[in-house]
Amino acid sequence: MEGTSLKLVFFGSPQEAAGVLSALIDAGHEIPLVVTQPDKAVGRSKMPQPTPVRKKAELLGVPVATPKEPNERALLGQLSAMSADAFIVTAYGRILPQALLGLALSGVVNVHPSLLPRHRGPSPVQAAILEGLPYTGVTIMLLDKGVDTGPILSRSEPITIEPDDTGGSLTKRLFDVGSSLLVDTLANLAKGDLKFERQNETQATTTRLLQRADGQLDWHAAGDHLSRMIRAYDPWPGTHTTFRGKVLKVLSVTLTKPTDGPPGYTTVIGDKLVVQTGGDVGLSLDRIQLEGRRPMSGSEFVRGTRMIDGGQLPS
Repeated sequence: MEGTSLKLVFFGSPQEAAGVLSALIDAGHEIPLVVTQPDKAVGRSKMPQPTPVRKKAELLGVPVATPKEPNERALLGQLSAMSADAFIVTAYGRILPQALLGLALSGVVNVHPSLLPRHRGPSPVQAAILEGLPYTGVTIMLLDKGVDTGPILSRSEPITIEPDDTGGSLTKRLFDVGSSLLVDTLANLAKGDLKFERQNETQATTTRLLQRADGQLDWHAAGDHLSRMIRAYDPWPGTHTTFRGKVLKVLSVTLTKPTDGPPGYTTVIGDKLVVQTGGDVGLSLDRIQLEGRRPMSGSEFVRGTRMIDGGQLPS
């Protein structure tokens, strides 16, 4: 892409961001540095593991920085000396300090998985599914001192939220679209042919950072809301209830006919485990995982569990 190559510093951490990094390099941009979160202990071994972005950068031979916080003096000095055309942020997982925002010639460009100004903040994909929206999208925007409040550079066309979309599957699709949209936007930036759109504050909504406790299922809620919640919070923070003193993760469900019991009441219908909700439907627990055991189908759970018919799950 002769004439449109830019010098970019990339900030990102998860697998989706690694795909964006690859797209930038494939488009011919110079990436002198990648900034990602430090290695984290994962799994039963608790061995520190690098982020997918670090793995991708090292595979591509790009230098990597892993500061605990992006306001470290050494990092700010390194970035200042680079004279980068722009910094690119894709699911980095940290709020960038004000001191960093002015260190790139054209500012800090963010790939945000919603159609701003709707769903600003850290959980836009989960919020879109949870609200039952028919579509969402991707916005390329410049960061400012607010949270996703900066000027919009480009937006994708609306992207349909499919009935079986989870937080994970929809995030992947959005960042696949975002990769191409970002490359096109940067090409316009390099040519000086870029328009800036101010966000309409009257249409703005904000999401919050999700915690593991947010995945606690309240069976008094409507069944369609619980179904969307289970999809939205897959893979993080996941959804769960308690069964006989142990955590029971609920991985997937199907809406079904209501039972005669109160919310949380369990009924075995055929070989399926159905839980009554606070609405006019029940939920068939299609895939679950009891604490200390492997994931299994609801049918397997029914066959291996005594006196589950007529039980009660807490809310």
